[in-house]
Amino acid sequence: MAMATSKCQAFLLMALAAAAVMSTASGTLQYDFYSSLCPKAEEAVRNATMTIIAANPTMGAALVRLFFHDCFVKGCDASILLDQSNSNPQPEKLAIPLRGYDAVNTIKAAVDSACGPGVVSCADVLAYAARDSAELSGGFTFNMPGGRRDGLTSDLNNIFGNLPAPNMNVQQLVSSFAAKGLAAGDLVALSGAHSFGETHCSFVTPRLYPTLDATMNTSFGVALQGVCPQSGGGGTVLDNNRVTDPNKLSNQYYGNLIAGKVMFTSDQTLTSDATTAKMVQDNAANAVAWMARFAGAMVKMGGIEVLTGTQGEIRKVCGATNSGS
Repeated sequence: MAMATSKCQAFLLMALAAAAVMSTASGTLQYDFYSSLCPKAEEAVRNATMTIIAANPTMGAALVRLFFHDCFVKGCDASILLDQSNSNPQPEKLAIPLRGYDAVNTIKAAVDSACGPGVVSCADVLAYAARDSAELSGGFTFNMPGGRRDGLTSDLNNIFGNLPAPNMNVQQLVSSFAAKGLAAGDLVALSGAHSFGETHCSFVTPRLYPTLDATMNTSFGVALQGVCPQSGGGGTVLDNNRVTDPNKLSNQYYGNLIAGKVMFTSDQTLTSDATTAKMVQDNAANAVAWMARFAGAMVKMGGIEVLTGTQGEIRKVCGATNSGS
């Protein structure tokens, strides 16, 4: 596996570095964007992310999830990071309990220490940290373009209709991803992030009660019922991956999926459609190919509705706009 991973790293680096810029629907991102502004920017992000994950291995998944939520709601503009304020009275972070905000602040501080304030955006910090989390938790690396600017607004109402839900069926998921410029293959590849991380029982119990979902492995479901009671335990935290290492990003997710040992309807539904089911099988059979697909999908997702050039701002702190209002 070590040799396969090494080959995958080389392939990903060459494939994704082949183009100097990445054009998106809303702007242009550039690989090595900070090479002249601050050559140590990406190194600073990686070192800080490595320290955080070494101290708490669950943070790799948390940072990837923050990136996903940020990009799907208003685009990759760090709106998910904004705290409540007069100008943003109901920010996105109030709607969904996510982890990793303190980690992003720590990484941002490390980058500003290396580059000075006002150089690296919080949106890029989050994108790089998610990329580095994949390397540190999954053992493969890839290039991520930069040049995102930070947004000025955050509204939890923007979540509705934009963020895929754990109870969606495959057709709804494909449509949700297509609305962001992502293909079914990107959906299936990115779903592999459910190989690590945590969730709450409230997202799982609809498949457990009043009767066990017929698509779920029976012994797996019975074990989950022992952890997630029918009432009163919705806030209980459990690992997404209960089969192998819950802090390792890998294609093990697809084996779990084929066996009916996954948490959400949005996971299991990927086997209900011939096209996505074939993608699941392919990703289960070839770890290196999945890594390449995951990397490509992460880069594509990182280009959703970005702010570039003079749009937005470069925040001094990730939780507030520079006006402080």
